[in-house]
Amino acid sequence: MAKLRVGDKAPEFELQGTGEKTYRLSDFPETGVILAFYPGDFTPVCTRQFCSYRDDGDRIESLGVPMLGISPQTVDSHERFADQHGLSVPLLSDPGKKVARAYGVVGPGGFIRRAIFLIDKEGILRYRHVALFGLRYQEVGDLERAVSALH
Repeated sequence: MAKLRVGDKAPEFELQGTGEKTYRLSDFPETGVILAFYPGDFTPVCTRQFCSYRDDGDRIESLGVPMLGISPQTVDSHERFADQHGLSVPLLSDPGKKVARAYGVVGPGGFIRRAIFLIDKEGILRYRHVALFGLRYQEVGDLERAVSALH
């Protein structure tokens, strides 16, 4: 499993996501992007995490860096999850866990570790947080501190 370090070039990806859209790392040359890997739709911690991002949507938007959620469930599952909870973060489907492996977030037994990666507009990893157990998530304040460190 790859272990990306701050300062490494982030692996390119292309994944289908909510809103019938295809997302690529290279889609964000003006802003960079925050990638939020998460274990699964409709699970208690993931639901709290993405509902907190919905509730703090203005703060996330003010970061000026778009956020994408990535997990192995299907786009259909992501659409149901987003609709049920009114989520605003696009959710991307990584069913073969290829992108999760490239970012080093596949844990023992194949589960996806909860992780945040901040990638700058040049495609360089500037912040990484990979949870060992995934019972907690990075809150908006953590994201604000990571993005402010870029400036």
